[in-house]
Amino acid sequence: MIYLNNGATSWPKPPAVLKAVQACLSGMPASQFRGGSAIMKKDVEVLCREKLGGLLGISETERIFFTSGATESMNTVLGGLDYGKSDSPILVTQTEHNSVLRPARNIGQLKTHPVHVVKCTINGTVSEKALEEAVCPDARVLIVNHCSNVTGCIQDMEMIRDFSRKHGLLLVVDVSQSAGCIPVEIDKWKADAAVFTGHKSLLGIQGTGGFYIRSGIKLKPLKYGGTGRNSAQLTYENGDYEYEVGTQNMPGITGLLAGLEFIEKTGLSTIIEKEKYLMDMLYEGLKELPQVQVYGDRNTCRGPVLSMNFQGLKASDAAYILESGYGITVRAGLHCSPLIHEAMGTENGGTVRVSISWFTEEEDIKAFLKAAREIAGSIAGSKKQKI
Repeated sequence: MIYLNNGATSWPKPPAVLKAVQACLSGMPASQFRGGSAIMKKDVEVLCREKLGGLLGISETERIFFTSGATESMNTVLGGLDYGKSDSPILVTQTEHNSVLRPARNIGQLKTHPVHVVKCTINGTVSEKALEEAVCPDARVLIVNHCSNVTGCIQDMEMIRDFSRKHGLLLVVDVSQSAGCIPVEIDKWKADAAVFTGHKSLLGIQGTGGFYIRSGIKLKPLKYGGTGRNSAQLTYENGDYEYEVGTQNMPGITGLLAGLEFIEKTGLSTIIEKEKYLMDMLYEGLKELPQVQVYGDRNTCRGPVLSMNFQGLKASDAAYILESGYGITVRAGLHCSPLIHEAMGTENGGTVRVSISWFTEEEDIKAFLKAAREIAGSIAGSKKQKI
């Protein structure tokens, strides 16, 4: 089996991640912050925050909070921010995932806030012109997907930073698809909040992720409960909120730390170089097939994700053929990002998405291209027969 669905979740995981999770489950539960147990070495959560800060360019590592993943993180951030006027618009880009689009339209306190969609190109690029056309004086928040999970398009974050500051917008950045495989610089972008997942290119397990919220930004929690600290305090009077409530997912956080250490040891630049080589090979190989349409420009779509379709073949059928006939797992459909497909003209059936990771090998790409050539050849042959 060849796995090319890393845009959904990365697989396989580094052996160190599996060992770390198993060791955590096998050992006695402990935390220096909960229950008063004494641990000589630095707490796993603190270490994980520090590693995340180093990788994502966040200096305020104490402002990184763990959740079950990017969806919970985005619900927390969107549901807890101060939007000022009750009808102030929320700006989202056309590339956003449903972890943004659905909360923005369904969280109770947000229903009075209209959602303004910033249009993107067929590649997924968001331009300054499109941003200017969508903004209005009362807008308070802009949410941006750093790397599209559909096309792999990477946004110009310095332009978006300058635009946000010009219009006094809070900038929320989703780095779920880029963290661990593309440089992320939260402080440099002057982001007010950032959301990440742990199970994609950060190489952790499912059920992990978190968010960063800059100091000074008001954010009401999504959930309230026990934290093991100040247990006699039952209300929060001065915005002294706590965001990590209930029992922490220590196996997940321990595994995430191991994933971050693997990235650090391997080197982000080494990961980027290998994935670039494989994606260039993929683009070049598909370019030779007239029966294949690739959505995206390699100059802007530099992430480890590609969307394509075979002419005359439904995306779902192509994915089925690849898996049942060739043992290759890809993803077909809208990929939980329906609006970008409107820009691409693929809103009816979606696309075949091919996504790689550090553990993808050159032989995997060659096998996929061989399969694609055979499928394209059968399409061309059937057209000739009809003629």
